[in-house]
Parts: sequence; C-alpha cells; structure tokens
Amino acid sequence: MNMAKMTGIFREKLKTRAAGIFSKTSDPAFIEVMGYAGLDYVIIDLEHGPNTIASAQNLIRAAEVSGIFPIVRVKEGCACVMGEALDIGAMGLQIPQITTKAEAEAAVGRAKFHPMGNRGVCRFVRAAEYSAKDRFEYFAEANRSVVILQIEGKEGIENIDGILEVGGVDVIFVGPYDLSQSLGLTGQVSHPSVEEKMLEIANKCEKKGMTAGTFADTPESAAKWIAKGVKYISYSVDVGIFYNAVSGLVQMLKQK
Repeated sequence: MNMAKMTGIFREKLKTRAAGIFSKTSDPAFIEVMGYAGLDYVIIDLEHGPNTIASAQNLIRAAEVSGIFPIVRVKEGCACVMGEALDIGAMGLQIPQITTKAEAEAAVGRAKFHPMGNRGVCRFVRAAEYSAKDRFEYFAEANRSVVILQIEGKEGIENIDGILEVGGVDVIFVGPYDLSQSLGLTGQVSHPSVEEKMLEIANKCEKKGMTAGTFADTPESAAKWIAKGVKYISYSVDVGIFYNAVSGLVQMLKQK
C-alpha cells in the first residue's frame, strides 16, 4: 500500500479513534504482528529506544507489509534528524518537547517540501524508491506526511494557544510522564494536577478541531482519556506489553 493511501486511511481513523503502541524492538517481526493484530499505527521510538536510522527502515518495511501506519518518534526536531526519518519512509513524525509556536512552525517546515516547508531535497532515498518514483509525484506525496507534536512541559502548556494556530499539524500529543516531571510530580501521571493540565490541552484541541493524543499504560487510563475525547491513543510499549504477558504466564505455569 502506497503512502498516499496509507496516510489517507490514517487521517480518516483520527476523526474517530486511532489505537497504537510505542515500539522499542529491533525485530521487524514484532511490527508485523502489531499490524496483523489490527493496531492502527506503531511509533518507532528513536528518542527512548536502541534503534538507529539503519535499523528503523527495516521496521518501516515490516509496517508496510502488514498495513500498520509507521510513525517515527525522532530524538529532536532538528532538520537533519527529521529528514533522515522521512527519507527512510516514515509516514508520520512525532516530535518531542515542543514548547512554543515558533518551534511548532519550524517542525512543520522541516517535515514538508515547498510550498508547505523547506525540507532538504533528495530523491535518491528509500521514500522515493531510490529515484524510481517520478520526482514530482514523490514531492507531492511526501507532503502528505503526518505531523504529531508533543507537548510535555509547563512552557508548552502556557503557549498552547499559539501552537494550535500552526497549520500542518495533525495531532497534539500530551506526554504525561515528562509533564509530571515538569510539575514536580515525576511519575505521578494520575495526579490531579497532571490530569488537570492534560485535560486543559485536550479541551483546547477539541475547540480548535485538532486531534489530541496521549500515552496510557493501563486499561483504566486509556479508557479515561478515550472518554474525554482523546482520539490518538498510544497504549504502552511493546517490550512492556511482552513483559506483562510473559510474567503472567510464568505465574500461571508455576502455580503449585
């Protein structure tokens, strides 16, 4: 399935609800399994994971095979890092630690070619089928990429109104763990003060017609934010899900 079709399907899902998980694995088989299981997207995590651009491209290939939408969370929002992820075929970018309108505008500009942005141009990359794809078709298709901005601290929350004015953004993602730390409540993602700020962003997104997203690592937390209108639900991390499944299995098999 080509990028134009996959991004179109994904954006339609964002109108109701899209469910995915973060991935730190380096094994393409895990990505394929996620797609065959019916997840809408996977976030290949280069910020807090061991993968490199070289290994991530094989994970993107696996996503394409099983029809799961491949998003790469980059380490930072600089042009070279974002460009690398798009060049290997990422159909969406998740950019951490956005704090101002100017940073949001810069992120969108780095993710798009002219006239939407100023992304570095090279057609001899995987995303352009190594130059096999018509260059103009590639440039137009590449500008369909999904942009997800992470708001993770007090400064980002204070500037959320300006950030929501930036065009070309598909999802505003609230990172509850970093947010809890910025509020002096590290790890207390269910603390009323943390949830209050998360809900503030979700409500402002709804008023602006913007999709809100967040991370949940318990079924209760996921259900809570779904009920509050969050449509981009990133549930836990593949290695944590695998650990929970295996530890439960161990308990069952070792019962006396």
